[in-house]
Amino acid sequence: MDCDTVVHNGGCHCKKVRWRLQAPSSVVAWNCNCSNCSMRGNTNFVVPYERFELLGDSKDFLTTYTFGTHTAKHTFCKICGITSFYIPRSNPDGIAVTLRCVDPGTIVHVEIKDFDGTNWENSFDLSGIASCSKPETTSRSLT
Repeated sequence: MDCDTVVHNGGCHCKKVRWRLQAPSSVVAWNCNCSNCSMRGNTNFVVPYERFELLGDSKDFLTTYTFGTHTAKHTFCKICGITSFYIPRSNPDGIAVTLRCVDPGTIVHVEIKDFDGTNWENSFDLSGIASCSKPETTSRSLT
């Protein structure tokens, strides 16, 4: 897959929450079946925190939901309710970006991998997802 980073823009449905990030144009996205992701139909890809930027006054329109270990910070728009990004339990040093919230035109290929969130600890150990939020390994983990 393409390891060159490009700028991706995206956000929520009502456009009150907008962001940009740097990631490859080909990404590995995770389809999770944990209780939260399965209810939302979430498929996301993970980027290092420092490659993500919240734009304008977007933070004023965000609220956060946590549960279980409270490690994951599920942010969503106060207006439209869309979770366009969040801090995942698997990568508390990164950002999980909802694939369908990226503006069209910059993602050219997506490889979908399954993450068994109902058996979180085992899936975390086997998946390699933790490396996705590390700047020095992000390109390698996406190939």
